[in-house]
Amino acid sequence: MTEASVREFKMPDVGEGLTEAEILKWFVQPGDTVTDGQVVCEVETAKAAVELPIPYDGVVRELHFPEGTTVDVGTAIIAVDVSGGAAPAEPRPEAPRSVEEPKAEGSGSGRQPVLVGYGVATSSTRRRPRKGPEVPVQQASTAIQTELNGHAPAASAAPAPAAPAPTASVTAERPLAKPPVRKLAKDLGVDLATVVPTGPDGIITREDVHAAVAAAEPKAPEPSAAPAPVSAPASYDTARETRIPIKGVRKATAAAMVGSAFTAPHVTEFVTVDVTRTMKLVEELKEDKEFAGLRVNPLLLIAKALLVAIRRNPEINASWDEAAQEIVVKHYVNLGIAAATPRGLIVPNIKDAHAKTLPQLAESLGELVSTAREGKTSPAAMQGGTVTITNVGVFGVDTGTPILNPGESAILAVGAIKLQPWVHKGKVKPRQVMTLALSFDHRLVDGELGSKVLADVAAILEQPKRLITWA
Repeated sequence: MTEASVREFKMPDVGEGLTEAEILKWFVQPGDTVTDGQVVCEVETAKAAVELPIPYDGVVRELHFPEGTTVDVGTAIIAVDVSGGAAPAEPRPEAPRSVEEPKAEGSGSGRQPVLVGYGVATSSTRRRPRKGPEVPVQQASTAIQTELNGHAPAASAAPAPAAPAPTASVTAERPLAKPPVRKLAKDLGVDLATVVPTGPDGIITREDVHAAVAAAEPKAPEPSAAPAPVSAPASYDTARETRIPIKGVRKATAAAMVGSAFTAPHVTEFVTVDVTRTMKLVEELKEDKEFAGLRVNPLLLIAKALLVAIRRNPEINASWDEAAQEIVVKHYVNLGIAAATPRGLIVPNIKDAHAKTLPQLAESLGELVSTAREGKTSPAAMQGGTVTITNVGVFGVDTGTPILNPGESAILAVGAIKLQPWVHKGKVKPRQVMTLALSFDHRLVDGELGSKVLADVAAILEQPKRLITWA
């Protein structure tokens, strides 16, 4: 087997410009045969979980990173021998795998609501460091080198039998730092061995290097004083606290919500409406042969009502271009539906929802929800949204003040539908009632426009025949 026969498959850009991805699961092990197009692993970006296919045939020689590792785009993650020869002769080490914490009793059963406002669902199980058999020193050194450099070293030929190798303790003493940090230290003349690391797992950061430079600069003599007490490192009660790393979808969502909340001036308006007739129409549509096999629920008619309201008030379907100082009115509607998944909040959207018939809209909503529940929503499905619906009513919540999805001008929160006393035709009767909340960007949507859109949605849900007269 020659070095030329080994191909390194690098982490691709699977998220439209994202710089890193976490390896969630390996589907192959060293020694396995793979074919062009075969899925070898699942990774999670800041937007979605994606399966990666290998682009050539061969035999897996090495997995450069274990599950749970976040890898930069462009870094080799798996080595494949494409010469057609047999797998390496040395004993096959156990493939990297993660050990999941046991689930709480009763978890994973029953139907869980997937549509949500701006909260997130309970996180998935958290991985603990792998505990497995010891591996040869050469492999341990390779793994350590990978951690140090932020990428895998070039593949080497299969090791020949040799005398017992020295321990890897010397290699492990090398300071941990990524290549850009090492270059910075070299340019500034800083010895990494003298730098105190503050990054996770003892990794030296750029700030640590700059701090070392500042500490080395001569300072003016100061009056002698008693040395300040050194504060002990923070400690946490692991029996009473659980710490969950913020990364992937959850990290991206947090950054997006903060950016939206402090960029767009939010205004939220509310309306409570009698939706008894809409609920009757939902039951009638369930019996209609045109909707056979499709999901028919109140959200379907609420979505259609919002689309009709946008058609009557097209200025609400817009975005703010800060660089050009322009309002961009969209002549299409990509309708976002906020969904809670085990990995956090995502907002996939239905492309060109304005052009779909009611059965087509029902089909698209069903596919969107099913894909989100399975964690298979693609990054493309979450790009280009124009307005969003968030259904907090599935949790029994009356309504809320939703935060705009970044780049959009409006978001409609749908509350729970409850039987309440209501004045109907001059008499107090039990009616199906719900509360809607519309948040909008006050830079481009004034109170009049926002009020008209919300009022139109409420009017349609109160008298669903307006779906015909206003369409």
